[in-house]
Amino acid sequence: MYEQQTTEQALLELNVDRQSGLSAAEVQARLLQYGENAFEEKKAKTKLQMFLSQLKDSMIYILFGAMAISLLLGEYADAIIILAVILLNATIGMIQEAKAEKSLEALKKLSSPTALVRRDGKAVEIPAAELVPGDIVIMEAGRIVPADMRLISSVNLKIEESSLTGESVPVDKNADFIAEGEVTLGDRLNMAYLSTSVAYGRGEGLVVRTGMQTEIGKIAKMINDAGDEMTPLQKRLGDLGKLLGILAIVLCGGLFLVALIQDRDLIEMLLTAISLAVAAIPEGLPAVVTIVLALGVTRMVKVNTIVRRIPAVETLGSVSIVCSDKTGTLTQNKMTVTQAYVNGQLMNIDQLNYREAELFVDGFVLCTDATVMGEDRLGDPTELALVDMGIKLGITKEVLENKAPRVNEQPFDSVRKMMTTVHCYADGPIRGYTKGAMDQIIERCHSIRIGEEERLITPEDREKIEMAAKEMAQKALRVLAIALSNDNNEAKEENLTFVGLVGMIDPPRPEAAAAVEIFKQASVTTVMITGDHKDTAFAIAKELGIAESPEQCITGTDLNGMTQDELNLAVPNLRVFARVSPENKVMIVNAFRSHGHIVSMTGDGVNDAPSLKAADIGVAMGITGTDVAKGAADMVLTDDNFATIQKAIEEGRNIYNNIKKSVLFLLSSNLGEIITMFVAIVVGLASPLKAIHILWVNLITDSLPGLALGVDSGDPDIMKQAPRDPSESLFARGGLAITVFFGLVIGSITLFAFVYSPITLLLAAGHEVTFEAIKASYNNPEIYAHAQTYAFTVLGISQLFNAMGMRNLNKSIFRFNHFENRLMIIAFFVAFGLQIAVTEVPFLIASFGTVRLALGEWLALTALSTAPLWFHELFVLVKFLKKRNAAK
Repeated sequence: MYEQQTTEQALLELNVDRQSGLSAAEVQARLLQYGENAFEEKKAKTKLQMFLSQLKDSMIYILFGAMAISLLLGEYADAIIILAVILLNATIGMIQEAKAEKSLEALKKLSSPTALVRRDGKAVEIPAAELVPGDIVIMEAGRIVPADMRLISSVNLKIEESSLTGESVPVDKNADFIAEGEVTLGDRLNMAYLSTSVAYGRGEGLVVRTGMQTEIGKIAKMINDAGDEMTPLQKRLGDLGKLLGILAIVLCGGLFLVALIQDRDLIEMLLTAISLAVAAIPEGLPAVVTIVLALGVTRMVKVNTIVRRIPAVETLGSVSIVCSDKTGTLTQNKMTVTQAYVNGQLMNIDQLNYREAELFVDGFVLCTDATVMGEDRLGDPTELALVDMGIKLGITKEVLENKAPRVNEQPFDSVRKMMTTVHCYADGPIRGYTKGAMDQIIERCHSIRIGEEERLITPEDREKIEMAAKEMAQKALRVLAIALSNDNNEAKEENLTFVGLVGMIDPPRPEAAAAVEIFKQASVTTVMITGDHKDTAFAIAKELGIAESPEQCITGTDLNGMTQDELNLAVPNLRVFARVSPENKVMIVNAFRSHGHIVSMTGDGVNDAPSLKAADIGVAMGITGTDVAKGAADMVLTDDNFATIQKAIEEGRNIYNNIKKSVLFLLSSNLGEIITMFVAIVVGLASPLKAIHILWVNLITDSLPGLALGVDSGDPDIMKQAPRDPSESLFARGGLAITVFFGLVIGSITLFAFVYSPITLLLAAGHEVTFEAIKASYNNPEIYAHAQTYAFTVLGISQLFNAMGMRNLNKSIFRFNHFENRLMIIAFFVAFGLQIAVTEVPFLIASFGTVRLALGEWLALTALSTAPLWFHELFVLVKFLKKRNAAK
């Protein structure tokens, strides 16, 4: 732990001379020992590996089996269509997975390209990758820190660490600091870390860790090691695929048993088995779900959200914990003056008037090294806040400097904790302004200015000033004081006149509190995770409604003393985590997940990347977010607005509901096919459908309306409901009953259509209608083809009407606004037209083994196919009556 060592101990441990640095020979030896100052890369999957991984699915295995049997039996058209289905699904899956992770590339970009080091007694500029432990690096303002270093000298050194620790202002570094025991990353004042930047001052650092051993390297390793968790929907669909695979095998086994009992032809039964296996597998389901999710991604763009990993869209519907970084996410990442103590009064900045506090404002604005010119902002965030205060009150630093140019100064340093600038006013007087820590300024003041009056400062004045400072500090404001001196050409810091105080903070985003409240209504808990101090974090959390008492806050030091199991027990009562490290953040995410929560983690810094990766949903900020955070996240907010997360979760819930409607629709259609095939075979009839018929229905007449259901309009009250249980089955909340009910309806009318043609022919010929007579009719190839065409047509068209009703099972179709979903209207007529083409276009008739149908037949079959709609109305009526009776 180098932060606990003196400079001499660190130099001795690494065996390096401070004045000369390492020799060329030592550098080469250490390069061999430690390796380059670079990150290890995770080997990316090739396109072929991605493609092959899509084939590892039980539903795909069944289809491969069906294709093999089709080839053996010479049914080449069926085999080609089945292969096309397999390739289509695999290609779609590969395209989505091909969005390669870019986290490590972004981390590499953060590495400083060059470093100024002392070697062989000379200062030389070298590529940062050539740094080794023991190198002495010379640092100055504007440079990126090229490795993890123990500071060996520092002069007014400030380092910007917000992307690593979450600290909202640059940290004052001190090479003489020695840590007593273990301290958090943000409190190691004698250390500088790779990827942070020097904001002010200068110094020298001893390289102690390079490459994967640095703090950023540890983050890179955590990102590399993090596995890709399956989303709830992926798990449900995976389970469903296994279930359907088992069902297909059981049905085929049952079919052969029936064949043996009925003494049927083996080849005929193999063909029927293929049809049944194909019926059990919803071939269009993977493509429909993937495309619906992709369309959902397009909808998310409209709410300023870019989705990097498509399955993340549906996971949003289950989110019950939103873990948010404070700096730049819940807050504006912009220090802002919110309170002022001037003329003996404590007030909000909005109450301040420039004319009544001219010297107060002039002093704070002029006594800075920051500049704001339009969109260009240069300088320390604290000083930028002071310049912004002037702009808000109608005075710019440029105007003031023209009126009172700087003629002398004493720069800020961490020992005095103040700075002084001297200005010569155009109308004559020379004034010095001293700005700094209140306790240091007040000690040097002998007088106080109240309005236009200047008098000796009294104990009562000091008490009032200290009370005002204390009140600001209780709100976690950073307090600065301003004093002036007259005719002070030498910038002396004594016999000063106290003018006032300001309190500043990185304030909450205005829309964040409303988003937190909406989350509460939706039973979603907001949790703050930050590298900032506990008091500051709690003040912001309380203002936003995230936490109510300090007992709900915990620090990284406390977390370091806890095991994962101990944190798992404590986490239900915690809402704010302060001064945390990247490792702590991952622990926190895992603790909430241990309670069955689906966790969303938001953030923008390098320090957020591992937890973004570990969470179920990682959400990065698009504007202020680092490339590393964006690379590790599942989603990126293009407007950096915390409230956008609420809109994204709402959209995610609606998308999941639509996917569920699509899945239930497709499965009820498949169940109808299974019922049609199995019942017909069990009772001794010929096969009502060919494999190619079922594939056509599953891929064309099912998939088009299935997609239309996936883009249906959302439920306006969805954010008043609790999150969906991630373990909830797709068949929960009546889903199984819906699937079985409409599957029975579709199966029944398809079977009726299959026997309808033989029955009408028997009646027309004056023969008695018996089961044996119907069965014997199928021996006539023309009658059999006609009957299969009827069954095929009713099966396809009835599913189109079923899709219309599936839009809302709680409302009559006569109360639908059908133009809300124009895609459904398009899908209905396109699929209907394609179904007509199968019986009317000669080459399709030959491929599908169908026959032409007369207009009267089309009208009759269409009327029969509307049955799902009428049963939908009956279903809605029964639910309405039950609800009314329950209300009584």
